[in-house]
Amino acid sequence: MKQHTVIDSPYGPLTLVADDGVLCGLYMVGQRHRPPEENFGERDDTLFDETEAQLRAYFAGELKEFTLELRMAGTPFQRSVWDQLRRIPYGETRSYGELAEALGNVGASRAVGLANGKNPIGIIVPCHRVVGASGSLTGYGGGLDRKKRLLDFESGAALF
Repeated sequence: MKQHTVIDSPYGPLTLVADDGVLCGLYMVGQRHRPPEENFGERDDTLFDETEAQLRAYFAGELKEFTLELRMAGTPFQRSVWDQLRRIPYGETRSYGELAEALGNVGASRAVGLANGKNPIGIIVPCHRVVGASGSLTGYGGGLDRKKRLLDFESGAALF
């Protein structure tokens, strides 16, 4: 059974979605691939205390790695990409090609990009840490401005 809440963040409202009490979605307003609201279930503002606490600590610069239980629905390939995203350290980036190589398929950069774009738990599963081969900012479901702000924040170049 799905439930959701909406919390404030430096990026505006974030919608948190849980399936049987396990976080399965974090969506920004206007995010590409955001499911319809009716898929989020009933609102429950009491279910997400730990997620909210970790997000607050992250935005305060006090948390570098999330330790939440996650339920990520996707294909086996998508889940393998999302697992690689969680291995990118705070303040660092990887290219789509580097992720493809880590998955053992050097030619899969484009497929990695597509899977990255379908990440259902932004920020916590840090798809914003993936950049183009030249280090350029490319694609982000939450918008390139948000991606730049997150990367600047994590590198210490900006505060929220």
